[in-house]
Amino acid sequence: MTASAPAGSEAPLLQVANLHAFYGKSHVLHGVDLQIRKGEIVSLLGRNGVGRSTTARSIIGLVDCTGSVRFRGEEMVGRKAFEIANRGIGYVPENRDIFPTLTVEQNLLLGIKGGRTGGRWSIEETWRLFPQLKERANAPGGALSGGEQKQLEIGRALLLRPKVILIDEPSIGLSPLVVQDVFRLLRKLADQGTTVLMVEQNVKSALKISDEAIALESGRLVLQKPASELLADPNIERLFLGGAHAAAPAAATV
Repeated sequence: MTASAPAGSEAPLLQVANLHAFYGKSHVLHGVDLQIRKGEIVSLLGRNGVGRSTTARSIIGLVDCTGSVRFRGEEMVGRKAFEIANRGIGYVPENRDIFPTLTVEQNLLLGIKGGRTGGRWSIEETWRLFPQLKERANAPGGALSGGEQKQLEIGRALLLRPKVILIDEPSIGLSPLVVQDVFRLLRKLADQGTTVLMVEQNVKSALKISDEAIALESGRLVLQKPASELLADPNIERLFLGGAHAAAPAAATV
């Protein structure tokens, strides 16, 4: 799997500026800035607890935050999560978020219930992308394998035809072979024009399909560079397991 080249001078589809996020009195994000262009996969990297998932949840409107999140030029901060979703940002959470007693098809249909009516995917389009799910359309969601459940979550998010999909830890709990299938799917979606922001701990596998890499440390952005450059760094394991970014953040940015 190889990542396609970034769009270069194209205006960002999603632009985050000076993002601060809070859980109660806890100040979790401290002025995060990032830009994502159409058709890119951007991996949001870092150790547990540095604010990666909080960044995604802030963008989709699930966390109290200040600053700016502009999507297609429109400000999202202050909007409800369902409003943001209806404007074209999809979200796949880390924890399995399916209804185990509903069938696969019923789970998918929930993805469009109450959503915008224009520009949605059809169920038939979803079956073409996920033939395994079509074969199990009448099976309860709880009977699916971990990989199939992840496909179901992604498929449900895609039914509203989002321009951007935020996906939190897509590899968690999956076998290495299934992880590769999921990553290939994300790369395919990006190549077809769906922008992907991926929170992921499987650093090397994520970088292989990504265009850009962003790293956080203690709620602050400390690195942003092309994924291919970071993948070639011989110190990659030390960087992400040892917190080495914090020592010299200025030198790491581009």
